[in-house]
Amino acid sequence: MILLPAIDILEGKPVRLRQGDYNQANQVAASVLETAQSFAASGATWVHLVDLDGAKAGRPINDALILQTAQALSIPVEVGGGIRNESQARMYLDGGVERVILSTAALADLNLVKRLAKDYPGRIAVGLDCKDSRVKVSGWLEDGGVMIEDAVQMMEEAGIQTLIVTDICRDGMLSGPSYELYRKLSKLTTCDLIASGGIASLEDLEQLEKDGNVVGAITGKAIYSGAIDLKPALMMLNKAKGK
Repeated sequence: MILLPAIDILEGKPVRLRQGDYNQANQVAASVLETAQSFAASGATWVHLVDLDGAKAGRPINDALILQTAQALSIPVEVGGGIRNESQARMYLDGGVERVILSTAALADLNLVKRLAKDYPGRIAVGLDCKDSRVKVSGWLEDGGVMIEDAVQMMEEAGIQTLIVTDICRDGMLSGPSYELYRKLSKLTTCDLIASGGIASLEDLEQLEKDGNVVGAITGKAIYSGAIDLKPALMMLNKAKGK
């Protein structure tokens, strides 16, 4: 399993939210680039970036900073937030970002998903953020009109290989991930599942690894709060993979 440390970007700064609430944003570091570089130095093999301003505005806002960060790192970066059309996705993919995450746009335009998945095999992920099994969009501010189970199957049929599934109720709460949610979804799809939301400890990562139904886990607050020491966590996961 891969551990992807997360950087959520608001007004150019790295922050963390609680349950997706923009009014509960706390700055967690001085610099997005320096934070990403520190993750790479600790042994991370991916960095997960989210343009929170973009998610709310419906278009990339922090794209220059994100591209600068992606180009400066020696490890791959995935990006989500505000990517609503083909040109925006291509701007990132052709500019140094390894994987783009579609969310709101994926539900609004399945043809967009199909085109990008075909043109960039393995480099398009779909982020499905749910609360009480309903998918939320537009920075988690609106209902997406579909249940998480149905959305998972729709995205697999559209050619997506990677799904990032977030339980909004657990995001930023350090309450543990929604194991049952991932167990349930893994039975519905052959897509790679990446867990997000609530991961608070090495034990959570070990349990996700043991369950065997996710290929990756995204965490931010646990790292910034010190609940998870990134370097030992990465060493533990690499050891489990026999590296």
